Amino acid sequence: MRQNKLTIPDIRHRKNGTPIAVITAYDYPWARIADAAGIDIVLVGDSLGMVVLGYPDTVSVTMEEMLHHAKAVARGIEHALVVVDMPFGSYNSAIPTAIGNANRLIKEGRVDAVKVEGGVQMASTVAAIVRAGIPVQGHIGLTPQTAASLGGFKVQGKTAEAARQLVDDARALEDAGCFSIVLEAIPAPLAEHITKAIAIPTIGIGAGPGCDGQVLVMHDLVGLYDRFTPQFVKQYATLNAQMVAALAQYKAEVESRAFPGEAHSFTMKAEELDKLLRLY
Repeated sequence: MRQNKLTIPDIRHRKNGTPIAVITAYDYPWARIADAAGIDIVLVGDSLGMVVLGYPDTVSVTMEEMLHHAKAVARGIEHALVVVDMPFGSYNSAIPTAIGNANRLIKEGRVDAVKVEGGVQMASTVAAIVRAGIPVQGHIGLTPQTAASLGGFKVQGKTAEAARQLVDDARALEDAGCFSIVLEAIPAPLAEHITKAIAIPTIGIGAGPGCDGQVLVMHDLVGLYDRFTPQFVKQYATLNAQMVAALAQYKAEVESRAFPGEAHSFTMKAEELDKLLRLY
């Protein structure tokens, strides 16, 4: 039975209801897999810079790269809500620039919403994008685009003062019109407190079980990205090892001429082959 396309109100109504399952995807095949699994939100994350494009960070990802991958993911989705990260530099210089780039991601990328990193300091920009008719998902806590200013990829909000700032960030984004907020790498009790303090869904990543939903990077979840696995990731498969073994077996069978066999080859009528051979 074909499911209807999820909408922003559908996600909002999941507050305090069935937890929201979110996963990243960066191309058409992975989008199809996520949709077939019934995932609620597919995020075209700027994490693609590290896990797909081989960059050292997310800051290097450009608008054109985000558009390219957003289009591919959108073509593979029928059910899930599709959210795309606004890349670094596309929204933090001027509000008109932010609105223009958000418009491009929605119109050209064919996605349903954009995601913006930052709290109180980005609230006016978020509000302007929302007023322009574009749904926005917020992102606070560990914000990878500005990780250097946070002291690296570290847990945020561990002191009372830092925690208070994150609560203020969440409330500011809610007031600005965000339909949900990603909470990344913050203590579980703080994430639960924020979740109870605001009326929009929270999506946790390394933020414990008290959020309204959870998000993981697809490549981490299935064990495909083997360079680094964060502590908060649970691997549900080990595809990297399986794929390396499959390719090694393929190489061995090519070298031994075990592949291709008759089952993988085409033939022709004997009389046609005879005609060919008589020519030589």
